[in-house]
Amino acid sequence: MTPAGGNESGQGSRFPRLRVAGAVDRLAVVPGDQLDLDSGLLRSLDRGRDAVLMMEVAGEATQVPCHRQRVVQFLAAMRHFAVELSRRGYRVHYVRLDDRGNTQSFAGELAGAARALRPARVASVRPGEWRLRRCLEEFAAGQGLPYDILEDDHFLTTPQAFGEWMAGRSQPVMEHFYRRQRRVLGVLLDADGQPAGGEWNFDRRNRQAFTGSPDPPAPFVPRTDAITREVIRMVERRFADLPGRLSRFRWPVTRRQALRALADFTERRLPRFGTYQDAMWSGEPFLFHSLLSPALNLKLLNPRECVAAAIAAFEAGAAPLNSVEGFVRQLIGWREFIRGVYWHEGPEYGRRNALDQHGALPGFYWTGETDLRCLRECLGQVIEHGYGHHIQRLMVTGNFALLAGVHPRAISDWYLGMYVDAVEWVTLPNTLGMVMHADGGVVGTKPYAASGKYIQRMSNYCAGCPYDPKQRTGDGACPFNTFYWDFLIRHRERFRSNRRMAMMLGNVDRLGDAERSVLRAAAAARREELGIG
Repeated sequence: MTPAGGNESGQGSRFPRLRVAGAVDRLAVVPGDQLDLDSGLLRSLDRGRDAVLMMEVAGEATQVPCHRQRVVQFLAAMRHFAVELSRRGYRVHYVRLDDRGNTQSFAGELAGAARALRPARVASVRPGEWRLRRCLEEFAAGQGLPYDILEDDHFLTTPQAFGEWMAGRSQPVMEHFYRRQRRVLGVLLDADGQPAGGEWNFDRRNRQAFTGSPDPPAPFVPRTDAITREVIRMVERRFADLPGRLSRFRWPVTRRQALRALADFTERRLPRFGTYQDAMWSGEPFLFHSLLSPALNLKLLNPRECVAAAIAAFEAGAAPLNSVEGFVRQLIGWREFIRGVYWHEGPEYGRRNALDQHGALPGFYWTGETDLRCLRECLGQVIEHGYGHHIQRLMVTGNFALLAGVHPRAISDWYLGMYVDAVEWVTLPNTLGMVMHADGGVVGTKPYAASGKYIQRMSNYCAGCPYDPKQRTGDGACPFNTFYWDFLIRHRERFRSNRRMAMMLGNVDRLGDAERSVLRAAAAARREELGIG
């Protein structure tokens, strides 16, 4: 791996043309989310006989409408990675978006590479989504080539190991998985194998509302070099109709930049990360969050080094245990759990719609133009930065879609396109499963449905909003409240046997028939007004 202080090819120079001539033995296909310089695939290659294939194709940016910053991040990171591979002696066959004859499809460029390079076999790391895996399998079969698919050693748990953990379980529970991970990996354990600090998690300390101070340190922003500037110009020219703004691109696109971002977080924001990890505040899109998920999901960072950096900060007395444990849990617990669910549930997972919701996604998700201040704040920063932290995604943008009855795939596809850290293995279970409860309870034991009171408690968004978080009907009622009660009424019988829903459903049962009818009618009118249907 490139050391944090080392030189990187491509800094300050334009992207060179990288092509391989003649037949190759093994063709290693590296998609844009597999930029791991230490991957088992790269270690297995013969640099004289094998070649790496990387492809820029418009189809990957328009399969769902992608935020332009997401497109820039992927393409700029791919180009820097290809230059570094070439510098290290790998033969790289790189297809640029603007190459003459580019078919602009993954399958089309695979076929073109096969004609040009006549490989004896094809290889890849396990792709990050079922669609690309099928594409590679069909390509290899169509060409009559062996296909070597290597396990992704970037992750801490293999799909096979997750499946073995799942055996005999009626439902996966992330907390159980997380405790197993702590024990297996030996992370944050005392000498006797018990959790450091005597508790497995510190949620009680980590759910405090922010009050405007202390000032969150501004996160590290990498320098935009010539390669990245070239990509930005190309995206501005070719993808002008895609959503999102490009004026404030801030994401690491190299290994060195990602390491700088990790050091910046652990030194300056990790100490208060845990305390305020669920908080939301107007004008503070980042607060004390790490902003490392984009680099992690491109494989520019390894989760092991992120965990090690956080634990080192704790052991040095530079960060408290509640913050370190909260950060570590996201990496070795939630991230690995979500990936395990994605591969375990299979390619049909994305079609599930357990709550039978079919509404359209409101148009303001693409523009941020709404009088609901919480949504305007959260959607506005997505449009500006391609980013929102987990509570903004779960309890604002996601919660609204859940309560309003939006189709789970409509909001899942929006998440996949609009967030810079989005890759299907992580986005689909998080959105379709956790946010929308469309998998019937695989990811979460109950839907994360909440009224406007939650947003009022965890943010300052309700101040100055034209809607009242105390009202559930009437002109000034918070739409979150109206939709929340309508959601519970609609799904009352479905969740009757769910013990975690008993208190909420008890409140519904205490409503009279007339009040339930008023709530249902108010929600229907609001859905009609917003074009949800």
